[in-house]
Amino acid sequence: MTQRPSGLAATADRAWNRLRLDRLAGGRQSGYVIREDMLAHPDTVRSFRWIRWLLVAETVVGLTAIVVAVLLTRAGETVPWAVWFRATVVLLITLTLYVFAWRAQLGYYWAYQRLRLFSRIFPIVTLVIAAIPGLYPFWMVIEQIVFSVLMVGIGDVLTSDHMRLTFPKPVRRQP
Repeated sequence: MTQRPSGLAATADRAWNRLRLDRLAGGRQSGYVIREDMLAHPDTVRSFRWIRWLLVAETVVGLTAIVVAVLLTRAGETVPWAVWFRATVVLLITLTLYVFAWRAQLGYYWAYQRLRLFSRIFPIVTLVIAAIPGLYPFWMVIEQIVFSVLMVGIGDVLTSDHMRLTFPKPVRRQP
């Protein structure tokens, strides 16, 4: 049997449900939740543990970019606006991914799908932007490559055979 959220997680879940945010974020698939025995499966638990660690690493990468920008600014160097924007966006994206991972770990198919989608799109977008000559300093290009590698790792976990079996596509209802 799956462990239901407790403490702060339970409070957050109740608030999330009261505001009907699953419906807003998940659309017509918002109510589709996978079987509890699949959520409790050791491979599922291990997969979400990896995803959490990769998201923590993403957070560290994002915070490091902001710290580097602050230190460079304090040292008198000009840090381009694009660096500040990118560093902020990475942190906001990561927070969004935490929410998707949280809801997916509770069994919501829509959250699993969003997390899978973003783990495919963000690395491509990030690497294409990093390839624009002169847009970012070299250290920021490295940050974007690390961000992309971590996102690919999340995508790899999500597309494993086990996770695809755990989160089967909902059967489309006929009108």
